[in-house]
Amino acid sequence: MLSIGVYSAFKIKTPSDFYVAGGKAGLIPVSGSLLATILGGSAILGTIELSQKIGWAALWFLFCAALGLFILIPISKYVKRFGNFTLPELLGTFYGKKAETISSTIIPVAWLGIVAAQIIAAAKILSGMGFLTYSNAALIAGTIFIVYTLIGGQLSILKTDVLQAVLIVIGLGTLLFFASKNVDTINIEPLRVTSLFNNSFSALDLLILILTYSVTFVVGPDIYSRVFCAKNEKTASRSILIVALILIPISFVLTWLGIYSQQFGNTGIVSFAQNLLPGWVYGLFIAALLSAVMSSADTTLLTSSIILNELITGNLNKKKSLGTTRVFVVLMGILSILVSLYVTSIIQALLFALTFFSGAFVVPTLAGLLKLKIHKEKVVSAIVIGGLVALLGKVINVFYDELTGNLIIISSFFINSFLLFQPLKSIVKKLRASQ
Repeated sequence: MLSIGVYSAFKIKTPSDFYVAGGKAGLIPVSGSLLATILGGSAILGTIELSQKIGWAALWFLFCAALGLFILIPISKYVKRFGNFTLPELLGTFYGKKAETISSTIIPVAWLGIVAAQIIAAAKILSGMGFLTYSNAALIAGTIFIVYTLIGGQLSILKTDVLQAVLIVIGLGTLLFFASKNVDTINIEPLRVTSLFNNSFSALDLLILILTYSVTFVVGPDIYSRVFCAKNEKTASRSILIVALILIPISFVLTWLGIYSQQFGNTGIVSFAQNLLPGWVYGLFIAALLSAVMSSADTTLLTSSIILNELITGNLNKKKSLGTTRVFVVLMGILSILVSLYVTSIIQALLFALTFFSGAFVVPTLAGLLKLKIHKEKVVSAIVIGGLVALLGKVINVFYDELTGNLIIISSFFINSFLLFQPLKSIVKKLRASQ
């Protein structure tokens, strides 16, 4: 991966090459990069970790990702048409400089949790092998993907992501093959329709997952960065469709593996694989898992750094902006490593970040793409209030009361929509009329 980063660095001629690979990527690079980005360590280890706790209901995790991508397909042409480098830039086109500035400030903060989730996953993989502590593993993994992102930019990421996607699929397929050979001797819960919901996962939990996870595939900086790399609208939409279809069988594979591994005492997937696989196959599987981690980490890290650079310099087309972006790659990488040292739950780190993001940006972004009539002067207020209310709901959900927290998360979307679509003047008039 590091060598590909060095090779790609010599191909960078313009800022556009570094940020969106010149906007000329074809179907295979875009599809491979999108698949690898989604199937990060947080998705793979997170789904397995979740299935060990809630069984077949964990299928919903990647099902929701696929749902978001299916919704994105008809919208992707507008993303490609109106966008250039980043989501905040897109919001600036719709709503002006204030909206761009506030989103450029908020998104990198929220995305710290996404990058940290990948480092957490990498650290668990490496420490699970038994020769590194969790802290040392987090430092090593974080440093590696920071370096190749730093030097090769988006050209490096597209190349490494395609290779990583292949490794991920082969690694999971190999583990499934060896695990299925022993399935006759293991008591595994059969999949039924009733298995999709249980005491640990209700229909309300699914609604919250759609509102806080699915929507980030409809409106997401890392997903949009793949769209911006595509050479045209057709390539972007076809790539999204291909990846959405691939995620469905992969969801079954990951959930089955999690339920299977539970028979061995809820051991981590690394320890489980080590006991199951021959040595050379185990090495391949570890390479696949680390590939999954790096493929998501590099995309989210670069996206956040580009957004911050745009906030500071105001113009990404200048060659000077490359140096500033690289500085932010290092700073964001270090902060993400620090977060990973204190928050060690993959799903927790991921969903806290995504909940805040979805409450803030989903409604304004979709309204802009679909050219809905809203009150532009309320956009900044809607972003800030919607995000904070959603985050508050997630905190209450995790630490206090699950139902109350879920209801608050749902309310954030109504509050966001109310601020955007309901003018204050009309509210005042209605109040006066009622009096």
